[in-house]
Amino acid sequence: MWERITQFFDTEIKKLGVENCYFPIFVSHAALHKEATHIADFAPEVAWVTKSGGTELAEPIAIRPTSETAMYPAYAKWIKSHRDLPLKLNQWNNVVRWEFKNPQPFLRTREFLWQEGHSAFADMQEAHQEVYDILELYRRVYEEILAIPVIRGRKTEKEKFAGADFTTTVEAYICASGRGIQGATSHHLGQNFSKMFEIVYEDPETHEKKYVYQNSWGLTTRTIGVTVMVHGDNTGLILPPRVASTQVIVVPCGITANMTDAERDELIAKCRAVEESLSSADVRCRGDYRDNYSPGWKFNHWELKGVPLRVEMGPRDVKNGQLVAIRRDNGERVTINIADSVTRVKALLEDIQSSLFNKAKKDRDEHLIVVKTWDKFLAALDARNIILAPYCGESKCEEKIKQDSARDAVVEDGAPAMGAKSLCIPFDQPAEIQGSDHCICPGCEGKPKYYTLFGRSY
Repeated sequence: MWERITQFFDTEIKKLGVENCYFPIFVSHAALHKEATHIADFAPEVAWVTKSGGTELAEPIAIRPTSETAMYPAYAKWIKSHRDLPLKLNQWNNVVRWEFKNPQPFLRTREFLWQEGHSAFADMQEAHQEVYDILELYRRVYEEILAIPVIRGRKTEKEKFAGADFTTTVEAYICASGRGIQGATSHHLGQNFSKMFEIVYEDPETHEKKYVYQNSWGLTTRTIGVTVMVHGDNTGLILPPRVASTQVIVVPCGITANMTDAERDELIAKCRAVEESLSSADVRCRGDYRDNYSPGWKFNHWELKGVPLRVEMGPRDVKNGQLVAIRRDNGERVTINIADSVTRVKALLEDIQSSLFNKAKKDRDEHLIVVKTWDKFLAALDARNIILAPYCGESKCEEKIKQDSARDAVVEDGAPAMGAKSLCIPFDQPAEIQGSDHCICPGCEGKPKYYTLFGRSY
């Protein structure tokens, strides 16, 4: 799954002029703490190497929680002239954040894979444009590849990336838990880091030294966890065809002790022919010809793994020149002529992709509620909704909303109770703020600025 995501995203960012690179995983203590405000949010989660074999290190070395402090000293050396800009680099790597509170596979783990892009510009508007271009690619990853609808927006001041001027995000919704989840973020760092690391260029007109404008943006293996939770059911995974490593599994059926070797060989040969035909048409297909497992066991095995389409072929199917395709998303069985198998199977895979997206969007939209009063806010939150509400933008109100909505709510088994936090300020607002509207925070007398998306989150 991660390979499919990386292939898509890597191809698209190269169209924007981004180059791949790699920086070391280890960061010195001095470099990591050069930007104190930035590292403050990560400090409790930084893992430190203190020994080499049995020898204590003179100074501990950090394992990167993110790479700004490792990369930007190099940017300061490389960028001297306006001709060196823009500089757009991305690296596919792993990072370590020592998550103690509530680690969950793929969602909050101590090590995860991601891409982190870091770019520098002479022009602020050009930097701003890249922020939104990258965010659009993140939307496409979720909606076009993973079949998960997302809400694009801007993080509040309280929730934005440490050291950023502003942070944009795509937010998804997990119906099973009624919680929102951050999908990916694209940040405009302004000149905050360039001033700290002295990343400057010479203006071609004034010949003055000017600080560059910077962006950073990242997408992680959290994508896998979100896909599992949005589409999975009690039988196992349900994978969208565009991200599934195996789109079609071919299973021979009806092999009995009474069959002759010739009949068995003919059935297997027909199954292999279908597999090869689909594979040659760029369908990711494989056959399960293991003779030590029953067809029923194989059905359960591949359903658990979430393969979008199962193809069954028995002796009668071979005789009639047909196969039976079973959809993982809804269990529907479709009989297909072998001669039409490539066209029909491709059409079924596209229909599964769109059906999964439409189902997820329907679930999300049914739980996306607009409210203007605190009582309705609490009721909607307890009904496992994400909420659009008028908000003044003040961090103190945001903290109060989180505290006052926590109460004794049980979010899910094994998870701590939590209040609502801001997920984003959606770009697509549900309505204009009216003169009679009030900030959703109880007791706030400030004028609301916009509708903000709130919800319990991961």
